[in-house]
Amino acid sequence: MIVVSNDPSWWPAINTYRLDSYFVVAAFVAVMYDWALTFAQEVEMIWRQRWSVMTAMYLGARYLGILSAVTTIVGWIMYTVCNWIAVVVFTMLWVIIIARLHAMYQGSRNILIFLVVTFLAINAFDAVVTIMTTMHTSGENLILSGTYQCQINYAEDILLLISVAWMLSTVWEVLTLCLAVWVVVRHLRELRQHSAEGIIEDCFTVLMKTHAVYFMSFVAVSCLHLISNFYPTFFASYSLAPQIVSGFIQIFDVVQMFVLGPRLILGVREYHAKLVADSDAATGMTSIAFQERVHISTGSGV
Repeated sequence: MIVVSNDPSWWPAINTYRLDSYFVVAAFVAVMYDWALTFAQEVEMIWRQRWSVMTAMYLGARYLGILSAVTTIVGWIMYTVCNWIAVVVFTMLWVIIIARLHAMYQGSRNILIFLVVTFLAINAFDAVVTIMTTMHTSGENLILSGTYQCQINYAEDILLLISVAWMLSTVWEVLTLCLAVWVVVRHLRELRQHSAEGIIEDCFTVLMKTHAVYFMSFVAVSCLHLISNFYPTFFASYSLAPQIVSGFIQIFDVVQMFVLGPRLILGVREYHAKLVADSDAATGMTSIAFQERVHISTGSGV
C-alpha cells in the first residue's frame, strides 16, 4: 500500500524519519570504521591462517554485519532481511562463546552438552519468533511531501514475543558469563603454585576482557530493547527524546553484534600471535646466549 500526502501534519513524522536515517548512517560508519581499523589484523590472523569453524564464524559475523548495515541504509523494505541476518549472526556469536567456554573447561563434555542444548532451545524459539514476525508484520510505503518512507506495522502480540526472546537471550548470556567467571576463579586458585601461571593467567584475562565487554554491551542493548517494547507509546511519539534513544539503540545493536562480536575471535588470535612472537624471540635470545657461551669457552680453552 502506498500513501501519498502533502499534508503539513506529516512533517513531524518526516523529521523523525530523517533523524532516524542519521543514526542508521552513524551505525554503518561505526561498522566500516572498525572494519578498516582491524583489516590488517584480519588479513594476518584470519585470512592467512589455517581455516577453521572459528574462521567461518568471524567472517560471517563481520561481513553479514556490513551487509545488514548496507541494506538498512538502502531502505526499511529490507527489514525482514535484517531480522534474519541478526538471527544468523547471533547464532554464530553463541557458537563462538560455546567454543570458548568448552576450551576454558578443558573439553568438558557435560558443559558442552548443557550449552548446546540450551543454545538450540533458545535459538529455535528465536527462529519461531522471527518467522511469526515476518508473517505478521507489514510494511507501508509513504510518500510525504516528496520524501519516501517505509512504515513497519506490527501485530499486537509480536512485540511481546520479541521481548520474551530478548529476555531468554539475556538469561543465556548471564549464564555463560557466570560459567566463565567461575572457571577463571577456579583455575587461578589451582595454578598459583605452577610455573605456567603467568601465561595461563594472561590467557584467561584476555578471554574474560573480551567476553565482559561483549556481555555488558549485550545487556545494555537488551535493556534498551525491552524498554522500547514495553513502552511503545513513548517511542511512538515524535518528540526528540524518544527519537534519540531509538537512534542509540540502533547504534548499540549494530556495534554489539558486528563490532564486538568479531573481536571475540580477533582478540584471542591477536594474543596468541603475540605469545608466539614472544616465545620465538625468547628462543632466539637463548640460542644467541648459548652460542656466545660456547664461543667464549672455546676461546679460553685454546
